Amino acid sequence: MAATSLPVFLYSVRRKFTSLVTFVGKIFTPQQTATRYIYRHHNTMSFVYRNAVVSRIPDSFAKDALRSKSSKEEVSLEKARRQHEVYIHTLRRLGLDVIELPADEGLPDCVFVEDTAVIHNGVALITRPGHPSRRKEVESIRRVLQKEFKLELYEIADENAMIDGGDVLFTGKEFFVGLSNRTNQAGALAVANAYPDYRVSSINVTNALHLKSLVSVAWPDVLAVGASPAAKKALKEMELKGEYDYEIITLPDDEAASCLYLNGTLIHCSKEEYPESFKVFEERMPDERRIPLNFSEISKVDAGLTCGVLLIGKQRVHIQ
Repeated sequence: MAATSLPVFLYSVRRKFTSLVTFVGKIFTPQQTATRYIYRHHNTMSFVYRNAVVSRIPDSFAKDALRSKSSKEEVSLEKARRQHEVYIHTLRRLGLDVIELPADEGLPDCVFVEDTAVIHNGVALITRPGHPSRRKEVESIRRVLQKEFKLELYEIADENAMIDGGDVLFTGKEFFVGLSNRTNQAGALAVANAYPDYRVSSINVTNALHLKSLVSVAWPDVLAVGASPAAKKALKEMELKGEYDYEIITLPDDEAASCLYLNGTLIHCSKEEYPESFKVFEERMPDERRIPLNFSEISKVDAGLTCGVLLIGKQRVHIQ
């Protein structure tokens, strides 16, 4: 075989192997297939966490939290807080030591801590949130990450950079960064600089707040993706730019694509919120490996299940 034809040959073999794996998967029941994915050894450890940081919901949340949706549904503060309590309880149920930051009335969006930092492998990228009203949110997060975990902090020097954590999707193998109204190319470059050992691909996001409003990790090597044209467009670009192949679960509702995989369990939308998408999760994953959670009141301000937590694998070093 000529040397110049070797890459073509290897690519062909890889594609044929991928097709074979896909075919073989079809002879298993959906739950058997899901179980096989869950126990993939090469990628599972990326989603094992010991700690979590959350923030309480301020009184100002109901009226002043940012919204991009045309709908201005009234938010019940009491109901939002009840749902948030269940969210925190679920994190503890999955073995996490949860640090709860007090609500800051001057920062109505402070509950959405995901946007303030990107954390992986002992390094925390402190973000520069795209909306000016959210910039101060990073201050309390920076303090707790330094004090409680002694993480290596990466600060963004470029004042033109914008980046929300909701635009940063880590698959366990590589990063995808959404270019949205809240994140620009300079922000994506900051991710590449903070994590030089990983491929970082920028993805254009349209008709959505963040990349993870359209796609997130359902379990190792499997992505949950909405069915809208915007979600399909983002996925296509990810497939073109990404280094690895992923199994895709398509959900009828984009909002349901914001799900949270950690410690071997998937937290996903409730049946009450998105019955058709719930059915997809129910068919694809065993009951013992998933927890449905109602986030309906909090989601009125553009939030998904990934938004309310920072997950940390490192052991907590400062305990009162």
